Amino acid sequence: MKALFIHGLASSGAYKMASTLRILLHCEVIAPDVPIEPGAAMKLLHDICASERPDIIVGLSLGGFMAQKLRGFRKVLVNPDLHPSRLLSTMKGRVKYLSPRADGAEDFLITDEICAGYKLLEDGEFIGLDEAERSITRGCFATEDEMVRCGDEFELHYPGQGVRYPGRHLPDYPATKAYILPVIQSLL
Repeated sequence: MKALFIHGLASSGAYKMASTLRILLHCEVIAPDVPIEPGAAMKLLHDICASERPDIIVGLSLGGFMAQKLRGFRKVLVNPDLHPSRLLSTMKGRVKYLSPRADGAEDFLITDEICAGYKLLEDGEFIGLDEAERSITRGCFATEDEMVRCGDEFELHYPGQGVRYPGRHLPDYPATKAYILPVIQSLL
């Protein structure tokens, strides 16, 4: 089995949830450093999906938004930010990465162009969503999420496919094991 983990904003493939998934799923977990630029990010993820054919995709926060765009793959969106342009527009300028990147980059730049690129992706977010796609997509939403609250919107487009769990935006190992792992396993 092979999984693709897509990290959130200001993070990297080295984020702790990637290693948590390796431990819990006992499988290869592909965890790339995703670029901030939306076109480059989606191209990288589409290329990985085409070449690696992951059995499951797990996306966290901004990574959940991107995972949702990867149609035809089983996926679990963990606290997905379905409108990343909103948050990004409040963070314009230089932002420090919170986990180490393979290329050694320590920060990145959020520009008007990047915000506009995400807005374009958001505008077509649910176009072409059908029952087959709904059946292979799940959402996990922390009840005390301090950053993103998109559970109700997810439920509008993926009725009955979301679960709520006690916790904060970035799930720790116990929450991942107790609440997110069973959702992943239900798709495998």
